Amino acid sequence: MTQERASPPPLTKSEIVKEYLTAYNSVCALLWLSVFGRVVLLIPITGHESIYEAAGDITKWTQTVAVLEILHSAFGGLASIPASPSASNAPLHLQFASGNGLTIRAGLVRSPLPTTVLQVFSRLLLVWAVVDRFPAATSTSPFYSSMLVAWSATEVVRYSYFVLNLRGSVPGFMTWLRYNMFYVLYPVGITSECVLVWKASQAAGEPWRWVGWTVLGLYVPGMCFYSLA
Repeated sequence: MTQERASPPPLTKSEIVKEYLTAYNSVCALLWLSVFGRVVLLIPITGHESIYEAAGDITKWTQTVAVLEILHSAFGGLASIPASPSASNAPLHLQFASGNGLTIRAGLVRSPLPTTVLQVFSRLLLVWAVVDRFPAATSTSPFYSSMLVAWSATEVVRYSYFVLNLRGSVPGFMTWLRYNMFYVLYPVGITSECVLVWKASQAAGEPWRWVGWTVLGLYVPGMCFYSLA
């Protein structure tokens, strides 16, 4: 008589969420790595003029996927899955500015909803309403390239960190990169973003020029709030 094998127990809600977030963060890390690779490889060969053609579409849609992070944040709550202890070594304001804080929750992540919305929609504004709408004024600028380098380098490390964090083992160098690259890449990124908004506002006709200047006036204080949240 053959002995029947016991079926594996069904995954718990926390385990399902953990597997989903691992897959989501892994895919996002690979997509941003593709953006980073295209930009840094093409700049020495063809210059800034070809960056939009090579990386513009993948950047727009990769950033659009990040709308899911608003849903992740909106449905935060319930039982927690402890994150890697190494996360607690980061400065407190950066732990929460990072997007996932110190714990991943079953409902999906503990992340402040207002700051998540601010970050995601400010980037959507850049890729769709600024660069895609006014490519002649923005897409060939070195500041478009520098923005993509800052974004993609940050996101490759961030999403890779989250994957390792979910698996319970984050190397020390990854923790260091996660919470120290910010000090270099954030000024590069926000400076590039502001220059692109200004260039687009110059190219826009009335009254959109004034809208652009208003957005620019609100943008820096808003992103400073995000960085300290």
